[in-house]
Amino acid sequence: MPPMKNNNDSLQRFIFESTDIRGEITTLSSSYQDLLALQKYPPQVELLFGEFLAAVTLLSSRLKHSGMITVQARGSGPITTIMAECSQDNKLRGIVRGDFDTLDGLSTLQELLGKATLAITLEPEGKERYQGVVPLDEAQLSSCLEFYFYQSEQLPTKIKLTSDANSATGLLIQQLPSSGDQEKSQEDWQRVSNLLETLSSEEQLHLSHNDQLYRLFHEQDLLLFEPTEMQFSCSCSRQRTENALLSLGRKDVLELSAEQGLIMINCQFCSQEYRFTAADVKQLFDPSEPLLH
Repeated sequence: MPPMKNNNDSLQRFIFESTDIRGEITTLSSSYQDLLALQKYPPQVELLFGEFLAAVTLLSSRLKHSGMITVQARGSGPITTIMAECSQDNKLRGIVRGDFDTLDGLSTLQELLGKATLAITLEPEGKERYQGVVPLDEAQLSSCLEFYFYQSEQLPTKIKLTSDANSATGLLIQQLPSSGDQEKSQEDWQRVSNLLETLSSEEQLHLSHNDQLYRLFHEQDLLLFEPTEMQFSCSCSRQRTENALLSLGRKDVLELSAEQGLIMINCQFCSQEYRFTAADVKQLFDPSEPLLH
């Protein structure tokens, strides 16, 4: 394995050689802090948000081309929506919505979200959108994701997620369709998944990727690939905001402009403010004829 001094804000893929098992390991630090700095979430919300961010990072390898993957839960509890999104070029964003004044004494997944569903959405650029939905009725987000893979892709998967005030981390292993001896393949999976279960949250938060994998799998032939850098970056833009106004329709937007004078739209993910004067709105719906020189 290549030596690693610092794994903050990175995703690394690995494979168990001579087996049909792949894996990924991630640690988010600065990117996680950047996202938390945008909103003032209660501590238990921050921890759950961290797990969602680590989860979407682990799942981002499913994007083979430009696009986006989203892990989102909607529930009837104090947290009504929590989502994390990762692009194919490793840019993260996310948000949590709900009534945070009613969270005292609540900490479990079910207490925070109530009756909820978990949706994993793949949006490849220029291709058909795919979404899988499962009930969020397990005690841990990781268990719900494992069930998602079992139900939607029939791939045995084990996931460990944890977070604290400083970082969010995750580790995933997955058994791919067997290319040889079925009995050996099952034995390999049982051995590796049992070893993963021994990893503690403390070790995930404080050991490097190298040290975690060595602690767990030093007796296995494991190939760890170079890290991919992850970062917080919002995909909002003035053009996207203009498109949103256009989608509202000429009549409604012109009336809003006449009423308010200045239309101000804030991105819910990064709080970037976009301002549209009456002249901007007129130009948006009645673009000037291009000048000929």
